Amino acid sequence: MKKFFQEIKADIKFKSAGPGQKLTDPVGEKAPREKPRQPALKQPRQGPTDEAQKAAAAALARLEQKQPRARGPMSQDSIRNQVRKELQAEATVSGNLESPGTNLVPEPKEEGSTHLAVPGVYFTCPLTGAILRKDQRDICIKEAILSHFSTDPVAASIMKIHTFNKDRDRVKLGVDTIAKYLDNIHLHPEEEKYRKIKLQNKVFQERINCLEGTHEFFEAIGFQKMMLAVPDQDVPEEFYVLSEAALAQPQSLERHKEQLLSAEPVRAQLDRQRRVFQPSPLASQFDLPGDFFNLTAEEIRREQRLRADAVERLSVLRTKAMREKEEQRELRKYTYTLLRVRLPDGCLLQGTFYARERLSALYCFVREALQSDWLPFELLASGGQKLSEEENLAFNECGLVPSALLTFSWDMAVLEDIRAAGAEPEASILKPELLVAIERLS
Repeated sequence: MKKFFQEIKADIKFKSAGPGQKLTDPVGEKAPREKPRQPALKQPRQGPTDEAQKAAAAALARLEQKQPRARGPMSQDSIRNQVRKELQAEATVSGNLESPGTNLVPEPKEEGSTHLAVPGVYFTCPLTGAILRKDQRDICIKEAILSHFSTDPVAASIMKIHTFNKDRDRVKLGVDTIAKYLDNIHLHPEEEKYRKIKLQNKVFQERINCLEGTHEFFEAIGFQKMMLAVPDQDVPEEFYVLSEAALAQPQSLERHKEQLLSAEPVRAQLDRQRRVFQPSPLASQFDLPGDFFNLTAEEIRREQRLRADAVERLSVLRTKAMREKEEQRELRKYTYTLLRVRLPDGCLLQGTFYARERLSALYCFVREALQSDWLPFELLASGGQKLSEEENLAFNECGLVPSALLTFSWDMAVLEDIRAAGAEPEASILKPELLVAIERLS
């Protein structure tokens, strides 16, 4: 073995000694060197063909699928921490939103397009009946409430308290405090101390003075501002004092108190924008404006509150049914949905709804458009899935967002009764006044 390695070393040493020389060559004469070869000109490299690019993309996709997915947090504490981090990140983003509207769709259709299924989302002012755009509703309602002071100051002040103040908990606390003041007057009409309210009182300042519309309410029901002397003080202070005329009508004070407690904020109502279209092969195509995909800052905060409420639910083990229900809640990112109902004659009935509204709202919408609104009917989603009116499901829970095409069908028992009488259901089932304004879907 030693001899074998010695032979290998000698061979390597011989090869590294350079080119050999003959014994007859003169000393110092070097062997002629070979001329270096000219480098060949490089041909420009051609790009991969389309087939090669497709094959490479498919190979990359297979590699990504084979890569193991990162395991999520397993403990309850880690799940809570992860969800809180996501909520904090979303809150930071939404906090910087000054103007309403965070687009969730990269390329919404422009409202000026002639092919939009609906020009936008519109609302109706419940006080004036005016049709408003999304960005006009709050301003119009406030103006309508302020103009109502000239005719009914009590009702206008109540509407202002419940509508102008957005913090519902603070409104409830203030309203309950005012009701307590009025209850004391009603229960103790002879005691003068209950008819006076000190404006600098800590409770009044923290619960009532901070709310818009409360001063207008006190003045509308008969309170008057007066400067009264206070024991052990040299400077008088301002009070609300109930007038004798208002004190003589305790029933009116009780009625105003009940109105204040039972009132709700004045909100613009979503305009259905009901339209009827002729039969069309484009029935299932929806070109929606950006209003259907925009969320205002207030709507984003509401979604964050819903997700915050789900933190505890995410930290426990869930069944398959619970996971599917959570997945449906993700559809709440849509605020509105546009629904079409294909009628037996092929005509299309279209309306705009909140994505969180229930199926019963759609049944009422369709029933209002029928000539025979007392006959039972069914609505079928794509694939023939029956949507029952009794089910307490929202449109987003049924997957009917941001748009959907449904099919009208008479109840089978009704069809059997009609055919048993030797007749067939009428082809046109809509009210005549709706057919007059029928449009062509383009």
